[in-house]
Amino acid sequence: MPDADLQQTRRDGHVPVAPDHVVTVADDGTRLGTFARSAVHTTETPLHLAFSCYVLDDAGRLLLTRRALAKRTWPGVWTNSFCGHPRWTESTEESITRHAAHELGFAVTDLEVAVAGFRYRAVDASGVVENEICPVYMARAVGEVAPNPDEVMEHAWAEPAAVVRAVEATPWAFSPWMVLQISALGDALTD
Repeated sequence: MPDADLQQTRRDGHVPVAPDHVVTVADDGTRLGTFARSAVHTTETPLHLAFSCYVLDDAGRLLLTRRALAKRTWPGVWTNSFCGHPRWTESTEESITRHAAHELGFAVTDLEVAVAGFRYRAVDASGVVENEICPVYMARAVGEVAPNPDEVMEHAWAEPAAVVRAVEATPWAFSPWMVLQISALGDALTD
């Protein structure tokens, strides 16, 4: 799909996403190639690039999202604001902008890296593996949340300190990457 097509907006206000792929990488993060996203998440998922983004509103509340039931990995699980995979031709920051519009219907500003070297591997109950080099970003929301139901089934704004306490008390209720990221973020989330 040409880039011009990406600028068209669906009737529900979400920017469509071209056929997705992930960028596979070596252990040191060197880009190796691409793999169709629809086929990459299996019991033998190769190491690939991703990102996680934690979005705050003007009141300092953190946006949490519950993954749509149609998601291949961790369906219905509460997680950070949004995640995604950069395409071969885009920077992580460009990917974050694209995914914010597609998944949540808003723009982000004040984008900054919070945990540059985050990496994890996790296996969900169905045996599907996530295996990602996944820098963690913080951002501010511009506009109201208008979730794409293909991506997000629920969302909630919460005080960051309350989120940290909830993750520590009930880690099983959140995505495994969020549990690890909350620990890695430390005071960056609650300052």
